[in-house]
Amino acid sequence: MAQSITPNAISALLSNPSPDSSSDLPHIVLQVLDLKPSGNRFMFNASDGKLKLRAILPFNQSPEVHSGNIQNLGLIRIIDYTLNDIPNKSEKYLIVTKCEPVSPALEAEIKSEVNTVTASSVGIVLKPKQEVTAKSAAQIVQEQHHNVTRTERKAVSRRVNPLVSLNPYQGNWTIKVSVTSKGNMRTYKNARGEGCVFNVELTDEDGTQIQATMFNDAARKFYDKFVLGKVYYISKGTLKVANKQFKTVQNDYEMTLNDYSEVEEVADEAAFVPATKFNFVPIDQLGPHVNKNELVDVVGVVQNVSSTMSIRRKSNNETVPKRDITIADDTKKTVVVSLWNELATTIGQELLDIADQSPIVAIKSLKVGDFQGVSLSAINKSVVLINPDFPEASKLRCWYDSEGKEAAMASVGAGSSPASKNGNRSVYSDRVSLSHITSNPSLGEDKPAFFSIRGYISFIKPEQAMWYRACKTCNKKVTESIGAGYWCEGCQKNDDQCNLRYILVVKVSDASGEAFISVFNEEAEKIVGCSADELDILKSQDGEDSPYQMKLKQATWVPHLLRVSVTQNEYNNEKRQRITARAIVPVDFATESKLLLEDISKMGVSQ
Repeated sequence: MAQSITPNAISALLSNPSPDSSSDLPHIVLQVLDLKPSGNRFMFNASDGKLKLRAILPFNQSPEVHSGNIQNLGLIRIIDYTLNDIPNKSEKYLIVTKCEPVSPALEAEIKSEVNTVTASSVGIVLKPKQEVTAKSAAQIVQEQHHNVTRTERKAVSRRVNPLVSLNPYQGNWTIKVSVTSKGNMRTYKNARGEGCVFNVELTDEDGTQIQATMFNDAARKFYDKFVLGKVYYISKGTLKVANKQFKTVQNDYEMTLNDYSEVEEVADEAAFVPATKFNFVPIDQLGPHVNKNELVDVVGVVQNVSSTMSIRRKSNNETVPKRDITIADDTKKTVVVSLWNELATTIGQELLDIADQSPIVAIKSLKVGDFQGVSLSAINKSVVLINPDFPEASKLRCWYDSEGKEAAMASVGAGSSPASKNGNRSVYSDRVSLSHITSNPSLGEDKPAFFSIRGYISFIKPEQAMWYRACKTCNKKVTESIGAGYWCEGCQKNDDQCNLRYILVVKVSDASGEAFISVFNEEAEKIVGCSADELDILKSQDGEDSPYQMKLKQATWVPHLLRVSVTQNEYNNEKRQRITARAIVPVDFATESKLLLEDISKMGVSQ
């Protein structure tokens, strides 16, 4: 017999906003009206011919819409759903977590005077409802186990919400998720005092992920409870719109678990491990991502693998292993990727062993920095795959074997002209005048702002403290010991000798104005033309024409390209701009001429 839409379906849904199990779900067929996209979801009005209800198809149902199976004016059968309140209104909206298409688009909307639509009235044949024999939770449990625990009975009967259906306005929910990433416990201090925090990344059976964060008592309560790879039921958490600056997974929302949240481990169940999805950025397109919050994925051919180095962290003086690998892609650009900790010692060693075979690597979740112009650095959640089996890697292998092996490669951070060997590509991007920085006192308030400038070193004050005594091992400041030598607080040792390292302020001028810029050791050596130790020797020499004064004078009115950061510092309760040189290179006049010609041509087009 031909099936019709379900009479009074909306009333049936409203009377049962959150069914406990699939056996409680009535047979409901509705018409889809006003179907339209909203972000990665679809909104529509669900109609039974008499009443309408605002509804959402989450992104896991989007393929059904894109394929044309679900259409505007078509019919769908609701298999699973949740009803949520609309904020500040007495209405509700329907989240369709699972459905199946019943009919393509009808000729018109089913009006209120028509109670049912048969196959003869619309010229279509609807799918008959399949006969399903449903068993109660008690029957299922009795068949499987004669003696079951209270937890097992609860697990069988509970209703689990998919992550895609959650939103901040939803009431009670329970999710079943696997812990796919767990962060370390961190401490913090703010105006309200000290505290601790950690977060986890959770994944459900559909592959949807969400980040959950816990503070203070909740962090201490659940830190040992959450184990990487195990499966849990979680309820009584809160959701809010995800902060794009800190989110680590693709989800519009993030979860907070409090002290009263419930977390229950699901025994003897395999974890839901999502397939690693990549969104590759070509190496020559990494520039716009420098010092931004978002992470990038890259795929490349390994050109070089360094030995393991030991790096001392400034934050806690801890020594961590580091290894650099250089990769290239079909843009004929190379970039250095820094691997840390276990990635450096395991994956890095494996790459070193097969480096002569030029393996392909795909790396997920890398930070883009401005060291040497453009560089990449792995973080705790980074994933490295060697010779992966997917189209991008196969295409890159074919390119490299056919022509890339013999192609001339250039660093993505190198200047656009081969003559500027020590140049950084970043000094040619974000080019501004000094007045642009000094006339905008709010620059650098929230986070450091980065610019490139071309200017002259117009003045170096000779009387300033131009260097500090530094440890030969870690370059941190040392103090004179009571007996002899120099004490390093970082290394916790006494040394007979120390180095001098520059820390000076220079005045830089261009056509628009001037500004004082802080310069540190490596960049200062490029300006002065000698090391701080050598300049100290010159300072000790007497004479009418002081070699020290002459050396500083020779360093002035020389043009440089500078990459600078702009931050806000507080001095005597007054906020001031602090401009710091991050990279300094000589002016490549051929490249500068090309840039000027490009600017002139743009001016002609605009006129």
